[in-house]
Amino acid sequence: MTHNIPLPAHAWPTLEAGWVWLCGAGPGDPGLLTLHAVNALRQADVVIYDALVQEAILEWAPQAEHIFAGKRGGKPSAKQRDISLRLVDLARMGKKVLRLKGGDPFVFGRGGEEAQTLVQHGIPVRIIPGISAGIGGLAYAGIPVTHRDVNQSVTFVTGHDQSGNTPGSLDWVSISKGSQVLVIYMGMKHIAQISAKLIAAGRPASEPVAVVTTATTIDQRVLETTLGTIVADIAAAGMEPPAIICVGQSVLMRQVLDWQGQAAGIAPRNLDPLGRGRPAESV
Repeated sequence: MTHNIPLPAHAWPTLEAGWVWLCGAGPGDPGLLTLHAVNALRQADVVIYDALVQEAILEWAPQAEHIFAGKRGGKPSAKQRDISLRLVDLARMGKKVLRLKGGDPFVFGRGGEEAQTLVQHGIPVRIIPGISAGIGGLAYAGIPVTHRDVNQSVTFVTGHDQSGNTPGSLDWVSISKGSQVLVIYMGMKHIAQISAKLIAAGRPASEPVAVVTTATTIDQRVLETTLGTIVADIAAAGMEPPAIICVGQSVLMRQVLDWQGQAAGIAPRNLDPLGRGRPAESV
């Protein structure tokens, strides 16, 4: 694979010595990198990357030192403060530092904490957004997070807090009643508690749910289930994190929008999954 493809003519920013660029690598597929991310990878002296960053993405930075700083639930991981201070140290050494994080660094990615530490230590920072798994990962599964016939709101929540427990600060009743579609990051560990809280808050046990693991990669798996059966179905399928969980009627759109399945020759299961009894509008 070659990575010497020239970028289109543009006033691309220069990664200066002593700077840290905090960059989103997208949900996994290297093709979902932004051009700013590619530009950053080509200039960096050192790339500090997370567990969800695919190895193929690092191939865009063969000149750089690659430092793994992944944090995975239940496994030995570097402490967040140590990672942040490592960025400070590298920048003070005059390195061109690229902090590469899965998805978008400011969406449940601790990017705000790292940027705050850098600013507090006088390190100049640039932020490069990325495609969040809660949007891009579901799109690869054929699930739109918004659809005019389904929802006018979507809520993104995290399945665990700093201590690794289900966030105690979340008002599950308000979340359940206030948003038609819920997208849950890092929720596999506590899915039994989360599903029980949502049902207790009024969501029907029959509500459609999708679990998408290792989204946008060749190892992507999608489980279609319901709130009432999700715990047993995850166990039966042997699914493991990383995963995005989507709760709501938009999950039904996968029956017609599973574009990866259709590319493999699998016909849509239902052209009218929402039961509207009419064709989709052209405009």
